[in-house]
Amino acid sequence: MSTDNNVTGSNQNTRLNRILNKVEKAGNKLPDPAVMFAGLILIIWGLSYALSFYTFKSPLPGSTEPVQVVNLLAPDRLAEFLSTMVTTFTGFAPLGVVLVAMLGVGVAERSGFINVAIKLMIDSTAKKLLTPVLILVAIISHTAVDAGYVLVIPLGGMIFYAAGRHPLAGIAAAFAGVSGGFSANFIPSAIDPMIMSFTQVAAEMMDESIQLNPLNNWFFTAASSFLVVAVGWWLTDKVIEPRLQNTAIDGDTDDIPEIAEVSKQDRKAFRAAVLTMLAGIVLLVAISIPEGSALRDADGELASFTAPLMQSIVPLIFLFFWIPGIVHGYVAGVFKETRDVIAAMTKAMEGMAYYVVMAFFCALFIKAFGDSKIGIIMSINGANFLKALALPGSVTLVGIIFLVAFINLFVGSASAKWALIAPIFVPMLMQLGYSPDLTQAAYRVGDSASNIITPLLPYFPLVVVYCQRYVKGTGIGTLVSIMLPYSIALLVTWSAFLILYWTVGSLIGLPLGIQANYLYPMAG
Repeated sequence: MSTDNNVTGSNQNTRLNRILNKVEKAGNKLPDPAVMFAGLILIIWGLSYALSFYTFKSPLPGSTEPVQVVNLLAPDRLAEFLSTMVTTFTGFAPLGVVLVAMLGVGVAERSGFINVAIKLMIDSTAKKLLTPVLILVAIISHTAVDAGYVLVIPLGGMIFYAAGRHPLAGIAAAFAGVSGGFSANFIPSAIDPMIMSFTQVAAEMMDESIQLNPLNNWFFTAASSFLVVAVGWWLTDKVIEPRLQNTAIDGDTDDIPEIAEVSKQDRKAFRAAVLTMLAGIVLLVAISIPEGSALRDADGELASFTAPLMQSIVPLIFLFFWIPGIVHGYVAGVFKETRDVIAAMTKAMEGMAYYVVMAFFCALFIKAFGDSKIGIIMSINGANFLKALALPGSVTLVGIIFLVAFINLFVGSASAKWALIAPIFVPMLMQLGYSPDLTQAAYRVGDSASNIITPLLPYFPLVVVYCQRYVKGTGIGTLVSIMLPYSIALLVTWSAFLILYWTVGSLIGLPLGIQANYLYPMAG
């Protein structure tokens, strides 16, 4: 009996590998990512011209004026495109985040600080638990905004490489936790009040007196963390890594620091660096605690998007790796003079050169796509179509999840999508007796699940660069084929988990979050 099961499992894996190989080959037939984004700009220009002659009937929520596609080939639009090209590039959010953070991380890596930390982590973590620990750290990294993209994902590759496992599997597991599990976290983060603010406005269309809590999904997102870890763990170890066994590591491995045995001198340097980091954390906490702290926003909050503390996350990442990296380097004898520190930072930037080129074209494409209004029209019409079907509430919830997952392939911003479709779905489901908290939870599931397969995710090209460090031939198709099983599995299991959580919670009184209810009591 077990033999038959093994044969069946083997056949299923073979079929899956064939499908993923086809996805990879098709994706890698695309031009170089930088060239692809440049080509997409031309395509969007052409579509904007053609669709500008068509009159769309769908207005923005709260407006009577229909949204129309903007012709980007109009003389004034072309002039604006040229005049703002530099600021579009320099204002591309991921570019500054990545470069500033990597300056600090580069010093920490070249000094040996990160390598010793990885070695000690591997030695203290059971080999079987390496994958779930990595995914859990990736999920928690959401608390520090985009820290996971610039820290956890590349470290995932290094950790797996040091442990003798395939580095792309480590990158995939970390990427699944950081981006695929974007709406799962044990620790509340700035994304919670931001998403809720749009839900609040939409809910007020039905009930002006309603008040939602910023943590109205916290219990659900915390519970979802276990699901994301479990799904990511099983897929990484049972599907992704076995499939990568025949993928040769042909990158510039000489540039990848080897994780050797930790010497007494390295341990001494590591202790000094960690003490320095801890001192910095204590100082930061001491500065943040007072009610009048300069790191708080106007309302005294520390975790809001406008709080200087949240806006300083990337500089803090830089400092918390740069300074301990310098300390480790000097104590370990790796750094002899200040030129060695600058050389480490320069080396880190050399590795980012290709990403800078891709970011240039990616930034221009994302701006062009947003300016054309094509993505907005897709979102509104998709939402209106789902509303017109008039399906039962539970079916509509699943429909919202899948619709959002699809729209996410074209409109990456979580807040932008929800700002567009919340005014449609939240009041609609409130009329059926379902709370805004539940509708918001459905949106967050769909928004997370497809993050990891859309090249329009601003950090997607960066993950391709991380992979190319180990496997030179990595392209968009390679990364999509690796991440597709995670995306599909999360979409299906997370949707089922939401329905289960909602059903059981309704019976035993378990809310989705703080001051959140399942059923919204309709007047009359």
